[in-house]
Amino acid sequence: MVDRGDLVELVEQTGTRYLLAMFVDLRGKLCAKLVPAASTKALAAEGVGFAGFAVGAIGQQPSDPDLVAMPDPASFAPVPFVRPGLAVVHCDPYVNGEPWPYAPRVILKSALQKSTARGLTPYVGAEIEYFLLRRDELGRLQPADGRDVAAQPCYDARGVTRMLDHLTAVSEAMNSLGWSNYANDHEDANGQFEQNFQYADALTTADRVITGRYLISVLAEQREMTATFMAKPFTDRTGSGLHLHLSLRRGNDVGEELIFPAADDPRGLGLSVTGYSFVGGILDHAAALQAVIAPTVNSYKRTGAAASTSGATWAPRVPSYGGNDRMHYIRIPDEQRIELRGPDGSANPYLAMAAAIAAGLDGVDRSLDPGEPGDQDRDPLPPTLLHAVEALEADPLISGVLDAAGPGVTAYFARLQREEFWQWHHQVGEWEINRYLQAF
Repeated sequence: MVDRGDLVELVEQTGTRYLLAMFVDLRGKLCAKLVPAASTKALAAEGVGFAGFAVGAIGQQPSDPDLVAMPDPASFAPVPFVRPGLAVVHCDPYVNGEPWPYAPRVILKSALQKSTARGLTPYVGAEIEYFLLRRDELGRLQPADGRDVAAQPCYDARGVTRMLDHLTAVSEAMNSLGWSNYANDHEDANGQFEQNFQYADALTTADRVITGRYLISVLAEQREMTATFMAKPFTDRTGSGLHLHLSLRRGNDVGEELIFPAADDPRGLGLSVTGYSFVGGILDHAAALQAVIAPTVNSYKRTGAAASTSGATWAPRVPSYGGNDRMHYIRIPDEQRIELRGPDGSANPYLAMAAAIAAGLDGVDRSLDPGEPGDQDRDPLPPTLLHAVEALEADPLISGVLDAAGPGVTAYFARLQREEFWQWHHQVGEWEINRYLQAF
């Protein structure tokens, strides 16, 4: 077995001819340079340079020195189903030899150091929801499957079958990478799908969400379709979430102690006192958390929706929790994990996981009690992105997560979000879809 720390050996063993050295900006934009296999040794030792300001939302000016992307061999993934001989590797951006504090992967790694110091390892599962679209004869975006018109299309076997070529291509890609894809389904809206893979440690899952979005997008393009992960592409249909399943283990090995389960839970959900405190921390910071896990103007059209053609929006409006009930902000499907249902498809997974884990651990540190399951007597979630940003700036814990690798990130992030709000809050319909398709 090749040492996952040796990028050169990984490239040689897999017959890789070209590497995409990748990272994302604060908005989740995927950036990369294509590196020939012959230059892998230089890439591993020296990284590859980018003009940071041209990247986008990553805290640089045109006059700043290069942002250097250093590859993490543990994230190496051959993707011959995209192009023969192609592989991807996730990178940590550096500037002047130091990790760049505005880089989302750096932020998550910095945040995870606090759980490591407690002897805890957060594990995360992620549900990637998305729409498959095509343009009609008038250039309008519609579901790629023209027969997908049912009022309640969720789990429709015929809809899945008509999209079988795309869904199986993504499934086979995930499984070839060792992700253990275990289900693929038609979601609640016309043209909407979800493909699930096994949970892992937080950093690995965040990398896989980014890789997964990339794979879904390019494999859709191979079939003349467009995949979008934006929160709510259509006013009358359910939006797309990025539901996160969170759990804690003591130590680094899968076989070690599970923190959340408790056989004697008087509330009947099977959670330990620590598990409830973790829930309490997320609920306590929910308003500020929304600025990170629902980061676009379009996000609040999802959470603010009153109904959809299917009969439900599946988007929480109040930070509540309950058992196996998908109407809550936090669902407890079993005693081993909690499901955070606030994030949507535009969320940056590195930032979303960093903030959610930190909020939960703050609840553990403070021994917070979330109250009784099903209690809806709480302040509602922020109605707009602007309200969420104000809550973020007022919450030292969540803003501290963004500043975990260096000061100034929260202020920069908040400015970006305010610009997002004032530029795009009044846009609706086809124009809005076209704008968000560029990023999500």
